[in-house]
Amino acid sequence: MSARFICLTSVLALSAVQASAEMNFNRIASFPVVKNMAEGEDTKRETSPEIIAATADGMTLAYTDSPLGALGLVDIADPANPQPLGNIDLGGEPTSVGIIGNTAFVGVNTSQSYTAPAGHLAAIDLATKTELARCDLGGQPDSIAIAPDASFVSIAIENERDEDLNGGLMPQMPAGNLVMVGLNDGALDCAAMKMVDLTGLAEVAPSDPEPEYVSINALGETVVTLQENNHMVVVARDGSIVSHFSAGAVDLDGIDATDERGKLVFTESQQGRKREPDAVTWIDNTHFATANEGDYEGGSRGWTIFSKDGTVVYDSGTSFEHAIVQIGHYPDKRSDSKGVEPESVTFGQFGDTPYVFVGAERASIVGVYDVTNPAAPVLTQLLPSGVGPEGYVTIPSRNLLISANEKDLIEDKGARAHVMMYELQDTPAAYPHLTSEGTDELIGWGAISGMVADEDGTIWAVNDSFYGFQPSIFKIDASQTPARITDVIRITRDGQPAQKLDLEGITLDGKGGFYVSSEGRTDRVIPHAIYHVQPDGSIKAKKGEIGLPAELMAVEKRFGFEGITKIGDTLWMVVQREWKDDPKNHIKLVSYNLETKEWGAVHYQKAEPAYGWVGMSEIVAHGDYAYVIERDNQHDYRAVTKKVYRIPLTEMVPAPLGGELPVVSKELVRDLLPDLTSTGGYVLDKVEGMAILADGEAFISTDNDGVDDHSGETMFFSIGNVTKPTH
Repeated sequence: MSARFICLTSVLALSAVQASAEMNFNRIASFPVVKNMAEGEDTKRETSPEIIAATADGMTLAYTDSPLGALGLVDIADPANPQPLGNIDLGGEPTSVGIIGNTAFVGVNTSQSYTAPAGHLAAIDLATKTELARCDLGGQPDSIAIAPDASFVSIAIENERDEDLNGGLMPQMPAGNLVMVGLNDGALDCAAMKMVDLTGLAEVAPSDPEPEYVSINALGETVVTLQENNHMVVVARDGSIVSHFSAGAVDLDGIDATDERGKLVFTESQQGRKREPDAVTWIDNTHFATANEGDYEGGSRGWTIFSKDGTVVYDSGTSFEHAIVQIGHYPDKRSDSKGVEPESVTFGQFGDTPYVFVGAERASIVGVYDVTNPAAPVLTQLLPSGVGPEGYVTIPSRNLLISANEKDLIEDKGARAHVMMYELQDTPAAYPHLTSEGTDELIGWGAISGMVADEDGTIWAVNDSFYGFQPSIFKIDASQTPARITDVIRITRDGQPAQKLDLEGITLDGKGGFYVSSEGRTDRVIPHAIYHVQPDGSIKAKKGEIGLPAELMAVEKRFGFEGITKIGDTLWMVVQREWKDDPKNHIKLVSYNLETKEWGAVHYQKAEPAYGWVGMSEIVAHGDYAYVIERDNQHDYRAVTKKVYRIPLTEMVPAPLGGELPVVSKELVRDLLPDLTSTGGYVLDKVEGMAILADGEAFISTDNDGVDDHSGETMFFSIGNVTKPTH
C-alpha cells in the first residue's frame, strides 16, 4: 500500500467519524502548572509536567516536574475546572510516576554524573504529601509501571549516555537494567527486588542497553524499549526473558526531509529508517504499541503494533504524519530529523472501544486510534495539545483523557506548560478548525497571517515569513466544518518562488488578483512593501511592487504593515506598533491611492498594555466601517487584549505624511477572549486574520508560528455578523 493511499484512508476515516457526530474526545480544560507554585514563589522559573497518573477514584492527578524536582498535584473533581493542589518536593529529579489508590510511586534520579548514576523509588502519600518509604535502585531510573494486580513495580534503569561525550556514541558505561520491586498490600517491599540483566541482547550496543520505557500486561509481563539500541524485550514476572527482537526499520516516502528550508515539500524519502521506539503500551496480553520517536540514528515518524513474538502487526508508515500535515501542525524545522516525532503512546478502553493515543511531541498533537482490530487501527481524531505532549493517563470511568505537556516557553515569553483535560462526549469533534484534507496533493500549511473574503464566500489567506521560501495564498471554503483549504497559489517572481517577503495582509484587486502587504524587517533585508499579485501568483517586475515613501522610511521600525484593505481606489494598511514619530499608544493607518500615487495616514489610539505590548493585526473594510484587530502579545491566563473594533469610514480621511494626523474613533465589536478559550485551550497570542463575508459574517484566524516553539494550534472560527456588534 502506498504512503499516499494510507494517508487518504486514515483521513477519510477521521472525516467519517467527525461527520457522524458519534462519541468524540473534546478538550474541556487546560491547567497551567505554574499555578501549583506557592504564594511568593518565583513564577518565572521553568516548570514542566511530564509523566502523569491519576488516583484510583480519578479525582486527583499527579505529574512529575523535573525542573522543580517536585510532584505536582491537580484536583479534577470538576475536570472542566481543575484546581491546584500544590507541589511535593522530592529532593531529586522525578522521572516517572504511577499510583495505587492514593499512593504515588515515583522514580527519583539523584545521579551526580553520567558515570555515577543513582536513584530511588519513593512511595508518597498524596493525602499527607509525605514519603512513606523508598527503595534504592542502584542507578538512574526512567520509566516506571505498576503491574495490573498491584503486585510489583517495574523500573527502567536507563543510566543514560552523555551525548557530548565522543559524539554520543555508545556504549557508555555503566550499563542499565530492569528493576522489579515487590509490593505488599500496596507497600514497597524493597527486599523483594529483582535485577534483570538486559545486556547481550541488542545488536547495536549489546553491553549498553539503556532501557527507556516499560509497560506491564495482565500476565505480569514487562515490555521494555531499548530505544538507542532499536530493540524490544519482554520479561516475565519472575525476571526471565520471554522474547527479544529488533524493532526494525521503515522506508519512508513522501516526507519533507530538509531542515529549516521554510518550505513544505513532501516529495522526499528516508530509506531503512530505524524505529528506535520510546514509549510502549500493552494493548492486550499479546500485542503492544510503540511510539517511534527515534534518538540515536532513527525515528520513523509513526507508531507500530507488535506481537510479543516480534511480528509487526501494524505500522502507520507516513499516514500519521500526513494527517498532521493536513491540519497545519507539521514542524518544518524538524524535517531532517524526526518530523512530528511520536514520543508517547497510551492505551485505554472506553466502553466497548479500545483506543491507542499517540502523542507527537514536536507537532503537539494527540492521535486517537480505534484498535478494535490491532492489525487495522482506525484514526478517529487528532486532538490539539499543549507544547510538547509527554505523558498521558486515561480515566475511562469518568470518560477522561489527560495530557501532560512539558514545554514551558517562559524564557521566550511564550505559553506556559499545561496539563490538558479531554472528555469523551456525544458531540461532534471540535478540532481541527481548518484542514487541507480532500485535495489531490498533500498541502502543508501554517502561519496564517492575513485573510480576505471574496464575493462568492471564498476566503483567501496568506502565510508569513516563517515559510520564506514558499510564500502562498490559500483558498479556503468556510462553509464546511472543519473549514477546508481547497487550493493553494504559490507567489512567484520571474518564475521562481518570491523571496524576502513577510506577508501579513491580503486584499482583492477586483480583477481576480490580490494586493498583499509585507511587514518588512530591515535587519533581515526584508523590505516594507505592497505587492500586486496576479491571479496565477506572479508579481510583475517593478509594476507589481510598491515601496514605501521616504517620509515613512525615515521613521520606520520593524513593526510594519500587518493588514491591508481596499476602499475604492485607495489601499489602507495598518501598522502593527508605533513608529518613531507616533505618540505613545498611537499607530498609523496608512493610505495609498492607486490612481494618484499619493500617500497619507490617520492615527488610531490603541490600548495601554497590561503586560508586554499591544499592537494591530488586521484591517478589513466592510459596509460603512473598517474593522481592525487589536491584540497584546500575551498567551494563556496573562492575555488581556484580543479585540475587534470598527472605525467609521467617514473618519478615514488621510492627512499628508510628516505632519499632525487626525485620530479616528473606534467602537468595540467583539472581545475575542471567550472565543479563544471556547475549546478548552489556553489563549493563543497571535490573533492575526479576519475576513468578512458579503452578508457581514466574520471569520477570525490565529497564526501558529509554523509550529516553532508553539503548539501548532490554529483557531479558525466565525464571530457572527459584525454589523451587529456584541460588546
